[in-house]
Amino acid sequence: RCQRWVENCRRADLEDKTPDQLNKHYRLCAKHFETSMICRSSPYRTVLRDNAVPTIFDLTSHLNNPHSRHRKRIKELSEDEIRTLKQQKIDEAFEREQATQELNESKEQNTVSEEGGEEQEEEAVPLTLEERENKDYLKSLFEILILMGKQNIPLDGHSVDELPEGIFTSDNFQALLEYRINAGDEVLRKRFEMTAVNLEYCSKTQQKQMLEICESCVREETLREVRDSHFFSIVTDVDIAGEEHLPVLVRFVDDSHNLREEFIGFLPYEADPEILAVKFHTTITEKWGLNMEYCRGQAYIVSSGGFASKMKVVATRLLEKYPQAVYTLCSSCALNVWLAKSVPVVGVSIALGTIEEVCCLFNQSPQLLVELDNTISVLFQNNEEKGNELKEICRSQWTGRHDTFEVLVDLMQALVLCLDAVSSDSSVRWNNFIAGRAFVLSSALTDFDFIVTIVILKNVLSFTRAFGKNLQGQTSDVFFAASSLTAVLHSLNEVMENIEVYHEFWFEEATNLATKLDVQIKLPGKFRRAQQGNLDSEVTSENYYKEILSVPTVEHIIQELKDIFSEQHLKALKCLSLVPSVMGQLKFNTSEEHHADMYKNDLPNPDTLSAELHCWRIKWKHRGKDIELPATIYEALHLPDIKFFPNVYALLKVLCILPVMKVENEKYEIGRKRLKAYLKNTLTEQRSSNLALLNINFDIKHDLDLMVDTYIKLYP
Repeated sequence: RCQRWVENCRRADLEDKTPDQLNKHYRLCAKHFETSMICRSSPYRTVLRDNAVPTIFDLTSHLNNPHSRHRKRIKELSEDEIRTLKQQKIDEAFEREQATQELNESKEQNTVSEEGGEEQEEEAVPLTLEERENKDYLKSLFEILILMGKQNIPLDGHSVDELPEGIFTSDNFQALLEYRINAGDEVLRKRFEMTAVNLEYCSKTQQKQMLEICESCVREETLREVRDSHFFSIVTDVDIAGEEHLPVLVRFVDDSHNLREEFIGFLPYEADPEILAVKFHTTITEKWGLNMEYCRGQAYIVSSGGFASKMKVVATRLLEKYPQAVYTLCSSCALNVWLAKSVPVVGVSIALGTIEEVCCLFNQSPQLLVELDNTISVLFQNNEEKGNELKEICRSQWTGRHDTFEVLVDLMQALVLCLDAVSSDSSVRWNNFIAGRAFVLSSALTDFDFIVTIVILKNVLSFTRAFGKNLQGQTSDVFFAASSLTAVLHSLNEVMENIEVYHEFWFEEATNLATKLDVQIKLPGKFRRAQQGNLDSEVTSENYYKEILSVPTVEHIIQELKDIFSEQHLKALKCLSLVPSVMGQLKFNTSEEHHADMYKNDLPNPDTLSAELHCWRIKWKHRGKDIELPATIYEALHLPDIKFFPNVYALLKVLCILPVMKVENEKYEIGRKRLKAYLKNTLTEQRSSNLALLNINFDIKHDLDLMVDTYIKLYP
């Protein structure tokens, strides 16, 4: 198609360029394409159809136009070449010919395009001095906004409450603008030299409009790469940002065969899950312009059971529209932590919040960690190895581990004793905040409701611990984990059938731990208060927790595992036998073609898949002795001869973007880390979804001229 473009433009100087060079470095003005060839899905983009070819040219007007003498020479064609071109035009569709003839007749409306990536002229008439100054002025404003976004400087300065009445002070944007004027920016000085010092140079409305354009242009750079890659997955991490906004990350394989996870923006939170599902879909498809037909995976990391149920509705609605957008776990979250956070029991959400607060308090204060180390040393003096292991765990983010609840049960006595010592210390060693938090958290940990909850979660999730750990392991671990799901579900179903017996053991463990901590075994206060007028109520603590906690938790975990590891998801994971190291472990006796049916339409040559897979197996089965089998999809995608196996290459790319697969190279998972850093370092009232995108994607190139032109078009 690039060659057709060059031929139609009659550019002899571009004939020796490769299609890749033409695509990357040369642009053609939109006016050379008929309107039927152009999709305008938003004011920010002009998208060509896949088969678009330029046909509208006025190849004579430049002869009479003195302004166009500097332009590129048009190739003089021989008679044979003219005849060939005429024949090509005859073969075009009837409508296209008609439109071409009409537009060629009105020669004065068309100009010859400037090639070579130079700026395209919208009109033959050059910009007036006023228009040029206005563009330079807007460019200066955009430069300031981009600087503020990259450096995470909030737009607002001092709040009104901080200032005496009648005193005016600039916000951060205006302060930077004034600084730039004082530094010698003539464009800005001319614009504002007659403006009163206590007036805003740029209104809040204009700032907001410009920020939205900055955000859209920066996002578009990432989305362009996603569209070039075709296939992608969507990940929403509510656990990072809280429930006011939903941060959306997109996974895709770039031109260099690297799996990347990039942040592309926030979605506003909606309480109604059905409205949330509609807005989620509309934003991604219409506002951001992603084609969900190419989405191959979706994952949602949640902070509570209530929110999990809402995001499950979103996942279900997307699956109904796009069956290949498989609902999966995300590799950045341990399965057991994800399952615990999705349990729809209020007591579980409260317990998880308490655990996070305890971990956060100790991580904030090195002195507190030293105090906890000393307490652990005393308690585990007969088992120093176990004590040292727990000390090491306490210095990490242990709330995200597969065995979080086992660790917590082991640490309970040490945590309570340490927090009690801190809160009752009469010296000035601890400040009021730490002493106060220690008292509150010690009270929360020594509540019997909390103790029963963590013990039951520990025991129920012990059945999924090894399975979840394998899912975050090597590629071969993930492959074999898919086969072990049946055994995990069988064990949990057996627990459900004998829940009376299992709960009795779990409750006994909880009462023993409570006794060790000198905690009274009793029903929750809210339940006792609700039952005050009911004389017939003789509910025991054991039965109460069985019905309110054990039964719903086991039922929920069984159902969640079935939902998140659907037949389609398991089929996809079984395709991991394509990875040579997994193939080797299976003695090269694999049958990927049976599982690859779901991706048949994603393959370039589905008819030759079986033969190609046979060649792929033979290649690795009869390799040289010194050649190691690639152990990951990442390694397989970077093989020098991978393009000789187009179907295998396409399958590996699609498997790679499933959210359950970990990002092999940490530098390509930078979007999530920067998002966490932004939310950690920015006060809630100073957060801005526009500035956040600029800050998190600070290294993405930006086109100031495009931003200015877009602004002028949208707000003339």
